Amino acid sequence: PNNAMMAACWFAVLKAGGVAVTTMPLLRRRELTEIIERAKVRLALTDTHVADDLEAVLSSRPASHVLRFNTLAAGSLDARIVARQARFDNVLTAADDPAIIAFTSGTTGRAKGTVHFHRDILSVTDTYGRHVLRPRTDDIFIGSPSLSFTYGLGGLVLFPMRFGASTALLEQASPPLMLEGIETFRATVGTDCVFLLARCCRVEF
Repeated sequence: PNNAMMAACWFAVLKAGGVAVTTMPLLRRRELTEIIERAKVRLALTDTHVADDLEAVLSSRPASHVLRFNTLAAGSLDARIVARQARFDNVLTAADDPAIIAFTSGTTGRAKGTVHFHRDILSVTDTYGRHVLRPRTDDIFIGSPSLSFTYGLGGLVLFPMRFGASTALLEQASPPLMLEGIETFRATVGTDCVFLLARCCRVEF
């Protein structure tokens, strides 16, 4: 689900030189199996509340591991973080090294895995993000898209982090909860069409 630890894990994978493949929390074994097999996933970081199906799929794959987060259980990612040093040097990667494999939703058939390089991640922030959204450091982003979609990743993680803004991540983003989140966090930029249009026109809520 969209939460702070999910965003931190995404950045950690890139810092460690890995390739991030994010999935939606609603996916079950059949969909997860296809993504895991096609992307050749060996390590999965997962919110403890949606871990069961992922663990079941990876249990039959040799040399694969699952680490749960948002739990302090022994062996969890959270428990390992506590025992680690605070500093971690980035693994050096090239601009044209793969950073993510983003899978389409599969609405037109089999889901397609699209590879994006490290340069692509920065390009989207420094074009659309910088020149259309024009984020300010006091902006607070909010929205309903899953971080597993590049639309959600850009709108809720990449754009705010690139320009020193903040983001309010909602695990559940039904219309009533979205309105509540906008009011609670005083959000100024939204990744949903109407709210995004309002921000581009500098309409303040």
